[in-house]
This record gives sequence, C-alpha cells and structure tokens, in this order.
Amino acid sequence: MQQSATGISIRQQHANIPIMTINAAPPPQPTLTGAHVELRPLQPEHAQALLDAAADGQLWNMTLTVVPGPDTVVKYITTALAGREAGSVMPFVIVSRATGRVVGSTRFWKIDPDNRKMEIGHTWLGVSTQRSGINTEAKYLLLTHAFEVMQAVRVQFTTDELNEKSRAAILRIGASLEGIVRHERIMPDGRKRNSARFSIIDSEWPEVKAMLQQKMQ
Repeated sequence: MQQSATGISIRQQHANIPIMTINAAPPPQPTLTGAHVELRPLQPEHAQALLDAAADGQLWNMTLTVVPGPDTVVKYITTALAGREAGSVMPFVIVSRATGRVVGSTRFWKIDPDNRKMEIGHTWLGVSTQRSGINTEAKYLLLTHAFEVMQAVRVQFTTDELNEKSRAAILRIGASLEGIVRHERIMPDGRKRNSARFSIIDSEWPEVKAMLQQKMQ
C-alpha cells in the first residue's frame, strides 16, 4: 500500500489497477476570538456549562427553538460531535471573555465544501446576555471565518416562522429574507414548523462586514 502526500491510501491490486481509499479527517475546528467573545469548539466536558447557561431563563422550555436541558444535553452534544466527525458541522460554545463563562452555543452546519456553502444556526444565549452585543460579535466572527477562511459563496440562516425576535436579529446582521420553507422540520412537541430562510452571499459580505464592524464600535 502506498500513501500519497494528500493522505489518500492507494492499494495496488492485480493488473496494477489502483484502488483508492480516502481516509482524510475533517480539518481541526478553530477557536474564534473577538474583543468580548470567544467561540470554542464544543467538547463533551461542556455539558454542565451548557446547562448552566441554558438555566439562565430556563431556555429548554422554549417551543420555538431547541436548547439542551438536563434530559437532552448528552444527545445534544453527541449529535453535534458526530456531525463534526462527518465534516458537516462545526459546533461551538460561546464564552464571555469578561467572565470566562459559557453563555450559549452556536455552530456551522450543513457544511457543503463542494458548493462552498453552509448554515449558521443552533444559536442560543442565556437571557442575561441577550441584546448585549455578544450575538453580533459571535456572528461577525463566524461570518468572517466563513467568507474569508472557508471561502464560502453563501451562508444561510433558518429560523421558526413564528420567532419574530430571531427573524429581526438575523435581519439586523445584514441577511436577506429568501422566503418561507413550509413544514421544514418537526419540532420536539410534534409541531410541523414553517421556517424563514435568510442568506448572505459573497458579493454582499464586504458591505455586511463594514456594517457589523460599525455596530461593534
């Protein structure tokens, strides 16, 4: 068996016909650091910190989004880490640099390297840190990494059609509403959720970036 420089193993068989097996692992997930926020890769040991953050407002009782609670946090983390292993998810905990505490979570998911697109979602913050500027800086860090490091051509956002607060927050960061996706997912309570879909594309990023930088001043 030969090992190429790209990490692809080539096993020689009869008649010198190579059979390739690709064993490349996803690239390591970075830590993204701003002035007030640090986005750290989600790890199993973050379970209690996530529960403490979600207890700030008992967010697991919300019906418009999914936030981990005492009975679901293990599955929440396991699912996210399986997605990271598959290369389709980059899950983060949101850490306040002022206190060093985990205050929420967010992630890249639906990562499509071939088409250079992804979604930012599964974002939530404890009640005491909402509307504090933390969400804006976290989105800025994610979008900068998406467009300038991952070379994305499209980043999308999806939220419950009924979640007016979330829809307004997505519009405030410069995304455009594309429409409503009917029955886009089934919520834990069995409700068939219609979702509002937003996006930012690469040609819009310089203007969005400047706007976000001004907001954070």
